[in-house]
Amino acid sequence: MSRLTKAPVAPCYPLSTMKKRTVIVLLDLLLPLAACNPNPRPSPEPVPRPRPATALALEPIATQPFDYYLLNLSWSPEFCHSHPNAAECAQHSTFVLHGLWPQNNTGPFPQHCSNAPGPHDPSTYSDLYPDPGLLRHEWQTHGTCSGLAPDAFFTLARQALHSIAIPTELTSLDHQISMPPVEILSLFSKTNPSFPRDSFALSCGNNYLTAIEVCMDKTLRPIGCGPIRSCRANTVRIVPPQKS
Repeated sequence: MSRLTKAPVAPCYPLSTMKKRTVIVLLDLLLPLAACNPNPRPSPEPVPRPRPATALALEPIATQPFDYYLLNLSWSPEFCHSHPNAAECAQHSTFVLHGLWPQNNTGPFPQHCSNAPGPHDPSTYSDLYPDPGLLRHEWQTHGTCSGLAPDAFFTLARQALHSIAIPTELTSLDHQISMPPVEILSLFSKTNPSFPRDSFALSCGNNYLTAIEVCMDKTLRPIGCGPIRSCRANTVRIVPPQKS
């Protein structure tokens, strides 16, 4: 009889030992692959290109509905008579810019239309507003309703101011005089012959001249004032400029 030959029996290992050996083998295979194919670094986000300052200055902040501008030029001697230490009174001016105000043909005029900040450098407009507080007030109250960025708005206001010629009969005053409002308006019409007569209005307080107002469209073309009321006093007193 032939003897039966037993097949070799594979050694038995505990289950935990087999798992460890399997993990080691897998790590031996994966580590070289990881070295050859490292994880790619995330690409950095593109840095936005800086925009020119001029573009920021002229970019509209919003489109605000209004019909025209009212340019208000205050008679500085009247204000400075009771506020001699105010910053704007040191220049001994005659008519000075109070503001360029968006207006509507009907209904109330717009005010405080946004919380947008004013000009980055207010000193750029010190020729218009020696007092930075007044510049801030004009921007917050009226400029934010223009639909223009701060620099564009005050540049437009400067242009409007310089478009008006002041009658020499008023700039050369050396003593107080009285004059009917219609006569003062006539002086402005003669000094600015390209302006319609009804584009001017006069403002007064307690029968004293306080301001001349000019109605302009959004391109600063003079237009008739329409609903703007002019001073109805029979005569107004005009305080002369302070002496230097």
